Amino acid sequence: MASSEVKKSETVATDGDLFRQSEIAADYIEGLLDILDYDGDIDELVSAGRPMVEVVGGRLQPLVGQRGATLEALQELTRLAIFRATGSPSRLLLDIGGYRAARRKELGAVARNAVEKVKEHGDPVRLEPMSAFERKCVHDVVNAIPGVQSESEGVEPSRRIVVRVAD
Repeated sequence: MASSEVKKSETVATDGDLFRQSEIAADYIEGLLDILDYDGDIDELVSAGRPMVEVVGGRLQPLVGQRGATLEALQELTRLAIFRATGSPSRLLLDIGGYRAARRKELGAVARNAVEKVKEHGDPVRLEPMSAFERKCVHDVVNAIPGVQSESEGVEPSRRIVVRVAD
């Protein structure tokens, strides 16, 4: 038992490790912006135990793509760059042009609307398929409201959330 506790503590990233991941990610994204000849300010930070990189500036919408699809792909590529540099997987969160912050607000409204329908009618509500980021945003809102619960069902890319009365 003691050896498994040691292994767990060895795999926990420190704030320094997380900030180093955000620096690697920022360098990677900066290189990408240079190649594409896009202007953007890059902020690197650690928030809620996750490395984060935020890119702000004009003309960045092509890097977000339709419903954030390009942003998700860039995030995965950036996580791979971090893995290549550190040998450890990363939970980096990449945001471009404030897309994730705005989407989080929209999803909060979607979640609250689904909760209202469940409480009013008692029937489960199935939401449209969403990315892992989007599902987490909805789960966070639903789980903070008493009397309802949410769960994911299906397989990517059609994985969705079902909101229902709590057991």
